[in-house]
Amino acid sequence: MKDPADITGEAKRLDALFRAKAQAEIAAAEAVAGDNGSVRGQGDELADVLLVKGEPGPGDLDAGRALAGADGEAAGKALDALGVASERFAFCTRSADLPEATRLERTRLMVEAVDPRIVVALDPLAAEDILDAYGCEAVPPGTLTYVQGRAFVALEGLEASLSDEALKRRVWRQLKALGPLGQAGQ
Repeated sequence: MKDPADITGEAKRLDALFRAKAQAEIAAAEAVAGDNGSVRGQGDELADVLLVKGEPGPGDLDAGRALAGADGEAAGKALDALGVASERFAFCTRSADLPEATRLERTRLMVEAVDPRIVVALDPLAAEDILDAYGCEAVPPGTLTYVQGRAFVALEGLEASLSDEALKRRVWRQLKALGPLGQAGQ
C-alpha cells in the first residue's frame, strides 16, 4: 500500500499536469480570436461549471475579462445560493468581431478545454453559439438538457435581468433547472 504522503504528492502532481494542459488549450482557443481586443475567459481552468455569455457588457470590456461586471457577481451569488460547485470558468462567445465559423470553433475549443460537468448559457446568444458549435437544436430557456455529455441550461438573459424584476424571477427559475445536479459533488 502506498504511503499517504506519496498519494498526496501524486495528486498534486496530476492536478498541476491537468491545469497546465487546460491552460494551454484555453490559450489555443483564445488564439483563434487573434489579438483583436477580445474579452478573455477567466476562472478555474478545471471548473465544474462553465458560464457562457454572448456579447460582453461594459464591465467585461473595461476589465478585458468575462463576467467582470455586476452580472458576474450576480451569477456567483445565484450559483452559491443553489449550492453549485464554486469551481467556475467564464467566457464570452462574441467578444471579438469574428466570422461565425471561427466564433463557433473558439466556443467549442473553450468548452472542451475546460471540460465542465455543467454549462450555463447566460443569454440567448451564448445558448445559440454553444448549441450551434455542437450542431444541436435550440432548447427553451430553463430546460435541462445534455450537450456532449455535459448538463446544459440556457437562461433568458442574466445581465438584462439585473434591471428587470420579472425577468430576474424567470432567470432564477431557469437556473434552478440544474436542481441537485448542480450541487457540488453530484
